[in-house]
Amino acid sequence: MTVLQGLEPILRFRDWRMTTAELLYHMPDHPHVLQSYVWQKIDHAPEFPELNRFLDFWQREIDGPLHSVRVACTALTRPAELRYTNGVFTLH
Repeated sequence: MTVLQGLEPILRFRDWRMTTAELLYHMPDHPHVLQSYVWQKIDHAPEFPELNRFLDFWQREIDGPLHSVRVACTALTRPAELRYTNGVFTLH
């Protein structure tokens, strides 16, 4: 089973998106210092139930109070849009 076959049921629903959220939060020991945390998951737009569950968990279980949350999302790649390259890239 390939990765795209595993995503195929999700790709059929047009409101599913790859969602990325950047959370800025105050460090518990140093409240004047902001720390960044990046969260990413496939979620259903525009309600974003997975992101809301994660934010509820954060506020309930994590000591660092949230300062702000920035959210970006994009449509998932469909199998027809996937292209393979014929290049080789070498890193030294």
